[in-house]
Amino acid sequence: MIIIGIAGGSGAGKTTVARTVAERLGEENVVYISQDWYYKDRSHLSLEEREKLNLDHPNAFDSKLLIAHLKQLRQGHPIEVPHYNFSTQSRTTKTMHLEPKSVAILEGILVLAITEVRSLIDFKIFVDAEPDIRLIRRIERDIRERNSTYEKTVKRYLTTVKPMHDAFIEPSKIFADIIVPRGGENEIATDMLAEFVEHYTVHHSGGTTTNNENNLAETQ
Repeated sequence: MIIIGIAGGSGAGKTTVARTVAERLGEENVVYISQDWYYKDRSHLSLEEREKLNLDHPNAFDSKLLIAHLKQLRQGHPIEVPHYNFSTQSRTTKTMHLEPKSVAILEGILVLAITEVRSLIDFKIFVDAEPDIRLIRRIERDIRERNSTYEKTVKRYLTTVKPMHDAFIEPSKIFADIIVPRGGENEIATDMLAEFVEHYTVHHSGGTTTNNENNLAETQ
């Protein structure tokens, strides 16, 4: 199994890039994993305390569990991924069953910044976007999907999101094999990236290809 890591700031367009790559490879061949699912369980804290948590620091994630799951998938074993509720800032009792596929796409703000996670990634991508664009997308998403308000989102951005981006996310760009500028809206770069990943996957599959990969190999 090949692991593709897609990192970048909050609101950069990582999910759009991940979706494009998955569609190109064939979703039947790809298992998608979000780093957001692996926030540590802080349900023992009060809601007020949870709302003050710094969710943009590497220590916010249960990287030990994420690493264990990536290794299980690589060994051909299914996993049960956790579910994190951003409205309550806590992990729920729900899990999602994921089967191993020929390709795993791991997407998250800090997948290249955490050494132990990065070491498991075969192909590293960093999605870049202007800060003002990322902020606008963050505000829209948090209000729409995470039960936040404009005031709470801006405060979180200024106190944790931006400082952590500058301290951890932006520096992790150096580890990327490919950088996608202007985020997910850069259709030309995203399409070229998807095509490159397609060929990379075929040539690094160790001789084991899916039907989709065989079709790709025949066209080369």
